[in-house]
Amino acid sequence: MRPIAIGPVQIGPGAPLFVIAGPCVIESEEHVLRTARAVRKAAEKHGVAAIFKASFDKANRTSVSSYRGPGLEEGLRILAAARAETGLPVLTDIHEPGQVAAAAEAVDVLQIPAFLCRQTDLLVEAGRSGRAVNIKKGQFLAPWDMRFATDKVSSTGNENILLTERGSSFGYNNLVVDFRSLQVMRELGYPTVLDVTHSLQLPGAGKGASSGQPEFIETLARAGVAAGADGLFFEVHDAPEQALSDGANALRLDGFEALLGRLKLLADLARKL
Repeated sequence: MRPIAIGPVQIGPGAPLFVIAGPCVIESEEHVLRTARAVRKAAEKHGVAAIFKASFDKANRTSVSSYRGPGLEEGLRILAAARAETGLPVLTDIHEPGQVAAAAEAVDVLQIPAFLCRQTDLLVEAGRSGRAVNIKKGQFLAPWDMRFATDKVSSTGNENILLTERGSSFGYNNLVVDFRSLQVMRELGYPTVLDVTHSLQLPGAGKGASSGQPEFIETLARAGVAAGADGLFFEVHDAPEQALSDGANALRLDGFEALLGRLKLLADLARKL
């Protein structure tokens, strides 16, 4: 497996656990900066490398009336401010090839949403940017089929690729995680991430929005660490019940630090076995 570096974050063989954490969508500049500071503080306390995440646009909301975000220009300005203030690497979703160049100027990791993981033009343009590319495995794909997605990015000469498991469709309005997929995707040659909170979505089950099962966040996170995930992905929010996107499956921000401490202990042990 190829080790990669995203700013100060080392990922891959021999590297410690890292986390990707932040709100689903940018709600305001103040909220992003406050959350990014909290993520950095928690990560520093437990010696865990962190990447901050938030989306400038959520283009795949269930309802046409759902909040999507501030848009490309304003959203990237806010994310660049978070990176400058906290020193954390920053990740954001991209949805169209035309967004890549601007996003690559503002953030460190370009994320391909799960529903778009087969979009050739998007993957190739992301690879050409030179930024690290996090490809989320589609809920409809077998993990071994992610080799075709990685081939599209690596065809540009960019090998800075992460693969993220976020659950597979299991009947209506439900997802399950097959932990074998972490090993399968690692064997493709790239670090793997378990997206804990999105794996606990109940897609479309909230009457025009997704519902979720946040009571299982720690259970899934512990299992991911034990199964060998290189990193964990959490959507965190100070008031999930008021979140403008994905609050139903988000981790409460005031519980993030303590959980991170427990997961760091488990990860250190798992890496010695």
